[in-house]
Order: sequence, then C-alpha cells, then structure tokens
Amino acid sequence: MASGRLIKLLVFELLEFAAFCVPTLVIMEQFADTYQSTRGTPDKTHYWLIVSCSIAYVALVTLLIWVPVKVLLYRKRHLYQKIIGWRPVLTMCVFLTTLPSFSFSIAVTEVQKNINGSADTLPDMLPDLPVSLVLTCLIVVDIIEKLRIYPLRGRQKSNEDRHIHTTNLQQVKTVTDEVRRNEETPTPPQPAKRTQLSRPPGATTGSFAPELEGPQEPTFEWGILRTLSQRDVRAEVFLRTFLLWADTIEMVRVAGHPNVYKSGWVYPVYIFSFISLLRMTLTPRNPLLNSLSILLQDLPFIFVRLSLIIALGTITPVLGLCKNILVTLSYVYFNYLAKFRIFSAFERSF
Repeated sequence: MASGRLIKLLVFELLEFAAFCVPTLVIMEQFADTYQSTRGTPDKTHYWLIVSCSIAYVALVTLLIWVPVKVLLYRKRHLYQKIIGWRPVLTMCVFLTTLPSFSFSIAVTEVQKNINGSADTLPDMLPDLPVSLVLTCLIVVDIIEKLRIYPLRGRQKSNEDRHIHTTNLQQVKTVTDEVRRNEETPTPPQPAKRTQLSRPPGATTGSFAPELEGPQEPTFEWGILRTLSQRDVRAEVFLRTFLLWADTIEMVRVAGHPNVYKSGWVYPVYIFSFISLLRMTLTPRNPLLNSLSILLQDLPFIFVRLSLIIALGTITPVLGLCKNILVTLSYVYFNYLAKFRIFSAFERSF
C-alpha cells in the first residue's frame, strides 16, 4: 500500500502539472474559436491548427523543461539546496504559462478589432473564466510550494505560537536571573515606570531598544473559545497567499472593463500585472521580497490606477490606489527616512 508521503507527492505533482498546462490550452482554444468565428466559414481548419499548435507547445515545454527540472529537483538534492532565494516551479509557470496566456488574451480582442474594423462590435464584457483560471492556477502552485515542507496530517502550530512560547521562556529566564541578582546585591526600591528601555540579547552597551506596551492578548484554555482560537500554519498559508495575490487579481480584472479592453489601456494593465507576478518567483522569506513588491507592484500600480482614474473614471477602486500609495510611502519612510536624525527620536502615542 502506498505511503502517505508518496500519495502527497503524487497529488501535488498532478495538481502542479494541471496548473501548468490547462491555462494555456484553454486560452489558446478561446483564441482559436474567436479567430474561426471572425472568418465566417464552416471550415474549421484554422481552429484545429491553432489548437494543435497549443497542444504541441505544451508538450514541448513539458518534455524539454518541466520534466527535466522536476527530475533534477528530486534526484539531485544537492542541486536543489544550492537554489537560494527563488522558486524554479513558480518561475516556469510565470514565464511558460502566464506570459503566453496574457498574450493570447490580448490577441483575442485584437483579432476581433482587425476583422470587424471597429471596437464597437466587441462584446460588452470579456469572459472572466480565462483570467480567473490563469491566476487560480498560479495561486494553487504557490500554495503547493509552501505546503511541501509541512505534513498534511496531525496538528501543526504556527510560527507565531512558537515565537510566543520561546519569548515567554526567555522572559521567565530573565526574570529569574533578575531576582537572583537582586537577592545577591539588594538595592533600594525604585518607583515603577510605565515605559522602560531594555537591551536586547547580544546588543552592545550603548544600544537600547524601547520596550513598547500595548493591549494584552487573551488566552483561552477551555470551552468554545478555546475551540475558536485554534490556529494552524497550514490553514494560514491559504489565507495569506490569497491576500498576497489580491492586488494583482483586482488589476487584471480591470482589463475586462469595456473602456479598457476596447482601447489601448489593456496593454499597460496586462504588462504591469505580469511584471507584478515576477515577485512571486522569490521564496516567501526572501529579504528582497518586500522591496521588489514595492518596485514591481505597488509603485507601478500607482501610476496605472491614477492614469485610469484620470482618463476613464473610477473603473478601478480608489481603495486600491490608496493601498498602493500608503504601502509605498510607509515602506520608504520606515526603512530609509526613519534612520535620519530628524526622524530617529522615539515617540509613544500614549
């Protein structure tokens, strides 16, 4: 009987392979159907030619790129360990699946424009299935790559729970050492202060970090509240992954608006949406991920969304524009401006 590890491996590989192949085949079939309908002839030679080319493309990249890379990743573990900071599987999906899918999504509207001679003959709304299928497949691959390091059975605590447990142990040890030190060298009692400067472990004598106070987090040890407070890092992977992709999903959906895909605005929307996907090729804990998210997503989206609002009205949510502006400004301020002397003084809200 197959082990759980083997079943997990087979399921993950089948899902990733389906996510790699299906979007290209579906969008190419849509392009073939659109091209055939614009010709107005019962002969489907062009339709089957385009479909055959899509199948040949998928088979070619599978045999020459996908399968060899997968074999190397599992048979040559020392090569896999030398890959630092980026994810090969998601990189293949972005460049070999998403890029041609976006290209042929634009080609569908361009074919209709060229055949009919006007953008007024285009449908009122583009079908949502192709775009949603492409992004859903990318999200599935992203989730699978993050879940590989976790078992699918048993209980798995989140990293925050481990951090809290470790921090509590360190605090208990610190308090115990302080009590022993006070017993050995008694000192007169000092008035308690609400905020005090504490030195983190390993810091130099002159570097002090302010210890912030805030609302205490509740803990539930019994009853229905204990059941509702359960947390598992594997479930949080799904939540955080969809939140990470939300901005790109919203931007791509804007391309389905008639005022966008019937005009030249469809090109910058798709181009910058694809550029924002490049950050997903990095590992989730890559130190460059935050800065590249600003450079590849939030900063370009500010100009795209602002231009769309000025030219076409609020076809893209103003909330998305505010999110991009606030994320960009906060990143620049807290990472770079806060280091200058004028911004370096520590302040508390209360």
